[in-house]
Amino acid sequence: MEVDFADYKNISYTKAGKFEETRFEKIHNVIFQTSNEASILVAQEIASLIREKELLNQPCVLGLATGSSPIRLYEELVRMHKEEGLSFANVITFNLDEYYPMEKSNIQSYYYFMHEHLFNHVDILQENINIPDGKVNAENLYQYCIDYELKIKDVGGLDFQLLGIGRTGHIGFNEPGSHLNSGTRIITLDHLTRVDAAPAFLGIDNVPRKAITMGIGTVLSAKRIILLAWGINKSDIIRQTIEGNISANVPATYLQQHENTTFILDKEASSELTRVKTPWLVTSCVWTEDLKLKAVVWLSELLEKPFLKLTDKDYNDNGMSGLLTEEGSAYDMNIKMFNKIQHTITGWPGGKPNADDSKRPERAFPAKKRIIIFSPHPDDDVISMGGTFDRLVEQGHDVHVAYQTSGNIAVSDEEALKFAEITRSLEPTSLNANGIINFLNNKKDNDTLDSVDVRKLKGAIRKSESLAATRYLGLQDKNVHFLNLPFYETGTIKKGNLTQNDIQIMKDIIDEIKPHQIYAAGDLADPHGTHKVCLDALFIALKQLKTNEYMDDCWVWLYRGAWHEWESYEIEMAVPMSPDQILKKRHAIFYHQSQKDGVMFQGDDSREFWVRAEDRNRLTAKKYNDLGLADYAAIEAFKRYHF
Repeated sequence: MEVDFADYKNISYTKAGKFEETRFEKIHNVIFQTSNEASILVAQEIASLIREKELLNQPCVLGLATGSSPIRLYEELVRMHKEEGLSFANVITFNLDEYYPMEKSNIQSYYYFMHEHLFNHVDILQENINIPDGKVNAENLYQYCIDYELKIKDVGGLDFQLLGIGRTGHIGFNEPGSHLNSGTRIITLDHLTRVDAAPAFLGIDNVPRKAITMGIGTVLSAKRIILLAWGINKSDIIRQTIEGNISANVPATYLQQHENTTFILDKEASSELTRVKTPWLVTSCVWTEDLKLKAVVWLSELLEKPFLKLTDKDYNDNGMSGLLTEEGSAYDMNIKMFNKIQHTITGWPGGKPNADDSKRPERAFPAKKRIIIFSPHPDDDVISMGGTFDRLVEQGHDVHVAYQTSGNIAVSDEEALKFAEITRSLEPTSLNANGIINFLNNKKDNDTLDSVDVRKLKGAIRKSESLAATRYLGLQDKNVHFLNLPFYETGTIKKGNLTQNDIQIMKDIIDEIKPHQIYAAGDLADPHGTHKVCLDALFIALKQLKTNEYMDDCWVWLYRGAWHEWESYEIEMAVPMSPDQILKKRHAIFYHQSQKDGVMFQGDDSREFWVRAEDRNRLTAKKYNDLGLADYAAIEAFKRYHF
C-alpha cells in the first residue's frame, strides 16, 4: 500500500503489525510515492535508534549498504548531524561488502563510497568504522572473515541492517546459491551483477570478479532489517522476493524468515507486485477509468484475445466480475476500451490542422507549434523518438532539440585517440592534439580522470554526431542546443547534485522558445541515472516557470529510452511509423558512430541501440495489433505529464 509521509512513524513493521500482507506477500513492505521521501523517513528511524541507544549509554551497531539506493538516506543523516545535532559518537558500523581485490583509495571502492557519502561528514570515531578490506592477503583471507564475524558478535550484534537488492536477488554480495547459514566470506560475483556495475567501472572488463561479503546468516542475525529498492528495473526481483518461495536461487527470499524486516519501495519498484499490478485479484477495487483500461489490457494479453472478443465469462473467471457490474456487459466494456486505445493513435504528433481534435491525443491549434525535444544524452532523441522527430519536422513545426548533457563520459578512449590522431595529422604542431594523445597513451586504468582537454574532445565528438543526425532529419543548426548541464561534468560516472545553475539553464531555454510541446525522457531505468536527473531538472524548471502565461499552452510528452517502453495501458499517444520511416530513424541513429559498436553502457542487452529501438517499436505495434487495433510496422509511444 502507499503511505502518506506523516503516517510512516506509525507503521508497525513486524508481521503482526498494522498493515496486513496480502495472500500473495510473504515480506512486509511499504510503498512510497518517491524514493526521496522514503529515504528521509528511514533516516529518521535510524536517527531515533542512535539517540535511543545514546540515552541508554549503549553503542548503536549499524550494518550499512552501498550502491545508489542509500545515497539519499546518507545525505539526510549528514544533514541531521549538521543541522539537528545528531551525533554518531556512539555508533559502530559494519559494511556489508567490498570488491576484491580493491584499493581503499580507488573511487570505485566501497571504502571510498562510505567516506564520501557519510563518514567524512559526521563525528563517528574512525576505530568504530568496519569495512571489509579489499587488499587483505589471500593467505589470511579465511581468518580475516572469521575475525569480521567475531567483531560483530563482540559488540553485541547488529541492531539495524540496511540492505539494497541486486537483480540476481543478492543482498550484500550473497549471489544465487548462497546458503542460509553462510557467514562473511569471499564470493565470485554473478555475471549480471558485474554487468550492472560496469558503468561505474567504464566497462565490464574492469569490474572485479570477486568480493568479500557478510553472509546470509550474518544479515539475518540483525535485530531490524530494512531493504531499499528504487526503480522499475528492480520490480521483477522484488516480486520474486516478496511473493516467491524461499530459494537459494533468490537469496533475498531468506528474509521471509526474519521477524522484523520491511522492504521500503518506490512506486516503480513495487509495480510488479500482484496487489499493485492486478489489484482486482487481491481485493475489491475502486474502478477508476485508468484501472479499467489496465485491467482490460491485462485480460486481453493474458487470454491472447483482442478486446472485442472478450466475453462475460472471461471477466468473471479472472476476478473482474465487479467491473462488469459497473459497466453492464463485456460488449459495452470492450467497445469503450477499444475506442480509448484507438484514440491514442495519431500520425500527427503535433496535432492535425483543421481537424476535430476531441478524440485525438494532441490539439489541432495552433497548427504550427513551437516544440522542444529534450534529450538527456546526445542520441536519446533519435533512439527513442526518431520517427516522431522526423514527423514533427516534416509537418512544419518549429522543432528545437536540446541536448541536456555533453555525453562525453560515454566516448571510449580509443575513439578519442582516433580523432586526436586525425587532428595531429592535419596539424602536426597542435599542442592540444599532442597533449591528448600523450595523456591517453599513458592512461593506466579507468580510475584516472580524463583531463579537461580529453573531456572537451569527447564532448565535441558527441556534438558533431548530433548535428549530423539532426541535419539528416532536416533540422537547421540554429534549432539545436547543447546545454551541457554542469551536474554531468565531473569527468566520472558519479555525477554532481542538481543545482540552481542546472535549473536556470533549463528555464532559460524554455523561456526563450516558449514551447507548445515539450518531449522529454521519462525512462527512469537508465543504468547510470542521467535520465532521472535530467527529468528532475525539467520538472523543477517547469514548477518554477508555471506561472508564466505561455506555460498554460505547454503540454509535456514523456518518451522512454532504450531500456523499457510504456505499458500498453499507459500510452496516451501512439505514433505509427512506416517501413521507410523505420529505415530513416535507423540511419539517424547511425550518425552517432561513437555509440554504435561496443558502446560503453550496454547493460545486460547485447543488441545495439538501433536494434533495441526497432525491436521495441515493432513490439509496441504488435501489442496494439493483438488488442485488435490496426497492424502497423512500428509505433513510438508517449505518456503525457501534467504539471
